[in-house]
Amino acid sequence: MLMVTTTAIAIDITDRKDIRPLWEQKGLACHGEASPSLAEFDENKEKCKQLSRGPRMDSYASLTAFVGWPDTGALMRRLDDGTNTRDGKPGNMYEHLDGEQAERQRNPGLFKTWVGESGWFLGNFDKLDKSTLARMKVAE
Repeated sequence: MLMVTTTAIAIDITDRKDIRPLWEQKGLACHGEASPSLAEFDENKEKCKQLSRGPRMDSYASLTAFVGWPDTGALMRRLDDGTNTRDGKPGNMYEHLDGEQAERQRNPGLFKTWVGESGWFLGNFDKLDKSTLARMKVAE
């Protein structure tokens, strides 16, 4: 089980070393290079959902756009395990990071550590304050 409580450890989690391999295994089937940009996805949500295509997140820059801006907090809302929501319901993409019991504990925690536990923000851009943004780490 991944237990992270210090910022020093969070710095060791990087996109290239930790997030990208997991994302390639679990996320690129729906969010890869064949997927639409966020704007195209927003214009054609129903069609994209029918094709099992989410917005494109096949690079560090495109993935972090769903952490800080323009779709602030989207990655966290979708991958949250439910411990940060009022109803305790996990995000709609949480299940895609799961696998065996060890993975169910490790994978979401890896993303949470990468973003920064104190930067794990489920709100939208209009609710984001400068101090929360500063706590988002997302090392490349």
